[in-house]
Amino acid sequence: MNILVTGGAGYIGTHTCVALLEAGYSVIVADNLSNSNIQALDKIKEIAQKELIFYQVDVTDEKSVDKIFTNHEIDGVIHFAGLKAVGESVEKPLAYYHNNIVSTMILVRACQNYKVKRFVFSSSATVYGDNNVPFKENMSLLPTTNPYGETKAMSERILTDTVKATPGFSVALLRYFNPVGAHESGLIGEAPNGIPNNLMPYVTQVAKGKLEKLKVFGNDYRTIDGTGVRDYIHVLDLAEGHVAALNNLIEGTHIYNLGTGRGTSVLELVKAFEEANGIEVPYEIVERRTGDIASCYADASKAKRELGWTAKRDIIAMCRDAWRFEKNYKEFVETV
Repeated sequence: MNILVTGGAGYIGTHTCVALLEAGYSVIVADNLSNSNIQALDKIKEIAQKELIFYQVDVTDEKSVDKIFTNHEIDGVIHFAGLKAVGESVEKPLAYYHNNIVSTMILVRACQNYKVKRFVFSSSATVYGDNNVPFKENMSLLPTTNPYGETKAMSERILTDTVKATPGFSVALLRYFNPVGAHESGLIGEAPNGIPNNLMPYVTQVAKGKLEKLKVFGNDYRTIDGTGVRDYIHVLDLAEGHVAALNNLIEGTHIYNLGTGRGTSVLELVKAFEEANGIEVPYEIVERRTGDIASCYADASKAKRELGWTAKRDIIAMCRDAWRFEKNYKEFVETV
């Protein structure tokens, strides 16, 4: 089966491409490389020992997307491509609404035109907003804390309505939490362009000395130590969740949380990183960041029940694998 992976050169996309190739799927990647590196595609092939097809395109460009569907018999789509920083979405809402929603609409239209029946959507726990934890799939959505969450909720509605209007169409909406870590080979991991928006790559870059200290956004939340609590999930567990969703996809709309079901505070993660790697991570407390909430963690029992999937790797493994990649990535960049 040919699976089109949009944003496949990115952090979650690369790990999912490896998991797909190892599961026997053929992979076609579409990525504009705005927040990724084309060299990561070579690393995918090195890990999986298999080839893939790559198109450097922006999936908001309908003609480019149509060309891919014309050139290949696509059996399913996994849609990662999108802008993803909560804070940036507050500053640049129009860019987020255009990129994230238009890309979804164009891909769904292509699926209809070319009779593609399987669609796995990279959604986010952000759609729950400031709900009571743990978050469950049947909760009302409250994504109004930031435009990023709104784009995910709106894309979910677009896909849900399309399912209702398209007999045989199958959609999995995967609401995942905070992916961290890297492939155990150290060849692929999270390597954002510029200053990281996510916690773990910021921690690893501070540990490496590239950044002076970690900024912790607020310590006055109603949590165990005042810092934000999140459900950190190893990116390999997340990738395996996508394969499980694709393997079990049947007609209709199916929503799954992909998380560990456990909350970890920012300072707890920093401590775990120091423990796992024997490295001190200096930090400072700064003001809260617009759009953030106090606690966010999953009830992931539905994915276990229906997909046979659970997160297997713990926070120490996440920290150890993230640091291994950071060290390897530094060496890789210096030699190219």
